[in-house]
Amino acid sequence: MKVEKFEDLEIWIIARELCKFIFEITEKLPFSKDYKFRDQIRSASGSIMDNIAEGFERGGNKEFMQFLSIAKGSCGETRSQSYRAFDFNYINQDSFDKINIESINLSKKISSLMSYLKQSEFKGSKFHKP
Repeated sequence: MKVEKFEDLEIWIIARELCKFIFEITEKLPFSKDYKFRDQIRSASGSIMDNIAEGFERGGNKEFMQFLSIAKGSCGETRSQSYRAFDFNYINQDSFDKINIESINLSKKISSLMSYLKQSEFKGSKFHKP
């Protein structure tokens, strides 16, 4: 499959699903009333998909890798916050496990794409001469 837009990227699709799940669990009490923490974990999970999109749209592999690195960091931040949410009894074991499994999987996939881009001779769409 040829990737023509960021919405075609598997990592963006997975990040979007994770962000949606985070939003759903933070809508429930008591999580929904801890406004600062709720907003923080929502922001971190949203940052994953947003940085993948922004990096892709920059059109160069070096810039894309920089934004993928930020997305990977936000993935770790989301996973770390899931421990706090679990420890505060805001989420149950199933939700905690889902966030952890998905974020670890996503982080690995982001790393794989970064490795591929680092080794690729193609430097990005903005350098491609039609």
